[in-house]
Amino acid sequence: MSKIVELKIIDLAFDGKAVAKTDSGKIVFLNGGLTGETVRAKIVRSKRRFDEAIVLEILEKSDERIEAICRHFDHCGGCSWQDLRYQKQLEIKKTHVAGCIERIGGLENVIVRDIIGSVEQFGYRNKMEFSFNRHPEFGFTLGLHRRGQYADIFDLEECHLPSERYGRIVGWLREYVRKNEIPVYDIDEHTGYMRFLVIRDAKNSNELMINIVTNSGEFPSQEELTDKMTAAFPEITTIVHNENGQKANIAVGEKETVLYGDGFITEKLMGYSFKISSNSFFQTNTLQAEKLYQIAFDMLKPTGTEKVLDLYCGTGAISICVAPKVAEVTGVELVADAITAAKENAEINNCTNVEFILSDSKDFLKNNQTEFDVVITDPPRAGMHPKALKQMISLLPEKILYISCNPSTFARDAKEIVEAGYNLPEVQPVDMFPHTRHIEMAALFTKQELSA
Repeated sequence: MSKIVELKIIDLAFDGKAVAKTDSGKIVFLNGGLTGETVRAKIVRSKRRFDEAIVLEILEKSDERIEAICRHFDHCGGCSWQDLRYQKQLEIKKTHVAGCIERIGGLENVIVRDIIGSVEQFGYRNKMEFSFNRHPEFGFTLGLHRRGQYADIFDLEECHLPSERYGRIVGWLREYVRKNEIPVYDIDEHTGYMRFLVIRDAKNSNELMINIVTNSGEFPSQEELTDKMTAAFPEITTIVHNENGQKANIAVGEKETVLYGDGFITEKLMGYSFKISSNSFFQTNTLQAEKLYQIAFDMLKPTGTEKVLDLYCGTGAISICVAPKVAEVTGVELVADAITAAKENAEINNCTNVEFILSDSKDFLKNNQTEFDVVITDPPRAGMHPKALKQMISLLPEKILYISCNPSTFARDAKEIVEAGYNLPEVQPVDMFPHTRHIEMAALFTKQELSA
């Protein structure tokens, strides 16, 4: 049974929730509020070790609180900290990195540098996914997930993380689908057609891609949609249609058809050109990605003679950017489309000292007979596969440059690398995603004898 309580918020958890304690000392997680604030809240779920509550009223506000600019902030799952002063966001993220390194990694003497903030605090994202969802009252919705409710999609009117035109395109397509009575996909029944709208733009070339992801089958009136959409938004340079007939509700297609333009956009990063297709990975904050890579290369201090292995290389951005600074680079990636794009990107940039190999990292490392001076690894949020991590260490490279998007899994992997005889003097966090809890970071591990 729910009850109303008055709580003092003592911390912010890294899932975006606030943390308080009851008079008896029991932890309470809340859907809002900032450190130091007193709130009136309703306990909605009680478990043995903690309670969950929703904030009804803020009785005493924090000096760090600011007004969120987005009308969806109270219910959108995208931004957790838009009502928190940006400098405070950076301080919390730095503290989280340091805490993970000490608590999970057991490493006490690692310097965590001040996090490098984003020059653009809004409008920085170059990709967003928007979901269609059947709705009993409105017929369907098109937008983003409500906070903490993955199956509940609200109609998006605006979003300040990408450029403002994203919101206008979402609204236009929603009305087009409604007017033309195109059926929307039902996750439970696996029926209907429209599933996702994915928008990508190139910040340095201003190219714009629309990717419409549907259930299997022919797109109704696709020529009409293309003509009307490009007339409404002449800045669109390409439109693609991806079909996903699987029950897995992900915005990736099994079959792609180009409806308009070339089927890809081209972005500039550190002076190099990169061809980006609908399903290929590319850092979603272009300007901060340039900072992250430059910091990583400054840490590495290449002399021009190194043989470099780039694990989880994706479409080849790091490999191509580091190639002029070293002797040769081998990039390894599991996704076939990404390797195809990486090879194309190397050709576009006349990069002749890079080889890209399609393979799981752990399989490549298991069968590898080549010695490498440097290993660069930029794994997904789950961190490196345990076998890949052990095999990478067994190569005994002089340097390991680790780029991570998850402080927890980085700390876990860092512990094993240090225990194998490497030094980790410092870590540099970079804020790629203002107003969210996400952090990127770069760290260089060196053999102890090199660091002495």
